[in-house]
Amino acid sequence: MDDAGLERIASDNPALTAPAPQHIAISRSRSNGQAKNASGPSRGSRSSGTPPELSKYDVGWRRVVRNFSPSWFSVTMGTGIVSLLLITIPFKAEWLYWLAVLFFGLNTILFASAFTVSVLRYSLYPEIWGVMIADSTNSLFLGTIPMGFATLVECWIFLCVPYWGPWAVTFAWVCWMIDCVVALGVTISLTVLLISASHQQALHRITAAQLLPIAATIVAAGTGAEVAKILPDPENALGTLIVSYVLWGMSTPLAMTVLVMYYTRLALHKLPPREIVVSSFLPLGPLGMGGYTIMYLGDVCRDVFPQTQVFHNLAVAGDIFYVLGVFVALIMWSFGLTWLCFALASIYKSRPFPFNMGWWGFTFPLGVFAVSTMEFGIQMPSMFFKVLGTIFSVAVILLWCVVATGTVRGAIDGRLFHAPCLANLPKKEVEDVGEDSGEKEKGLAQ
Repeated sequence: MDDAGLERIASDNPALTAPAPQHIAISRSRSNGQAKNASGPSRGSRSSGTPPELSKYDVGWRRVVRNFSPSWFSVTMGTGIVSLLLITIPFKAEWLYWLAVLFFGLNTILFASAFTVSVLRYSLYPEIWGVMIADSTNSLFLGTIPMGFATLVECWIFLCVPYWGPWAVTFAWVCWMIDCVVALGVTISLTVLLISASHQQALHRITAAQLLPIAATIVAAGTGAEVAKILPDPENALGTLIVSYVLWGMSTPLAMTVLVMYYTRLALHKLPPREIVVSSFLPLGPLGMGGYTIMYLGDVCRDVFPQTQVFHNLAVAGDIFYVLGVFVALIMWSFGLTWLCFALASIYKSRPFPFNMGWWGFTFPLGVFAVSTMEFGIQMPSMFFKVLGTIFSVAVILLWCVVATGTVRGAIDGRLFHAPCLANLPKKEVEDVGEDSGEKEKGLAQ
């Protein structure tokens, strides 16, 4: 494959692209080299082997902040789903509970840190926001923000509400509302940006990452079902259920549409490059969470509908919603099982593949699929689904250990702190960004 082909593949995945300071340095060296070739070597010019000097904004904490892409919120998703799995595992033990509390605390710290660094990034360097949104790949990871926050809300419901009383219920309800607004905004806005982009999107560039902003709304719907179950006022619970059904209906069919596009891409252009083959697990996210959501919503309807006398006192309305929910969930779970087989085959065909932030795609999709599996074991009830869901959960926890270890190593040596979208900054903005951000930093210090 020629250099142009490799560059196109790398531009599709943030994990493949060199760190932004390297992009800037390479672009500057190329432009300087072209100028020298056109006008001849200048007096006192450096030799071609001397690397260009990096500014202070390309090293240290400033480099970390500038290159802190939204993909880092996938760490909070993976950590949050581990906490939820430890809570959901049907074979209860006290040490599992305290381990879930430990992961909940760790996830809270991770999300707060990621959110703080992100706010600092776009406050000091506002020009990055525009190029990040315009990037057709990097912008998709904005969907990881509401999904990471949703895992915190769910853990709050299961771990804190039983002990802290009514105010904790209200707090969870308010946080869910915030999560719904952000998730729906991400789903709609990024979809509109995709279909209204000035450049034409090629089919071979479509990846499963297109599901990330859509899955955010599905996760918000599932969180709404859990919130409705703990609300003391039946009318508030009914309203929460209706909103959750609407969110599920707005996002799940859209996710199915993207799955059709992704399957077409695989059929015509075969497997994606091995560096991004981990994204093959992403279809398990909307399928697993979508099935869990519609099943859990139906379960809550059996309790809420009789209390609110909805559907003109039809006594079996809740049971109808419940049975239909289980039926649809079983279909989605089966479809997810097919994609799990596809993903495992893709991993086997593409091994070995290098570590990058895309490896977090192992954890959350497989985690929500495990949650859906264990929920079948509770609703049916079925020991087969309970055991199978527990096996999936253990696999996710072990994968989290592996991916977390690689992430810590990559964060320490700085390999994972890079944002490909920074290469799209206009040259003048790249040169001036240090001066502008320096003035802002001085203002903050004062």
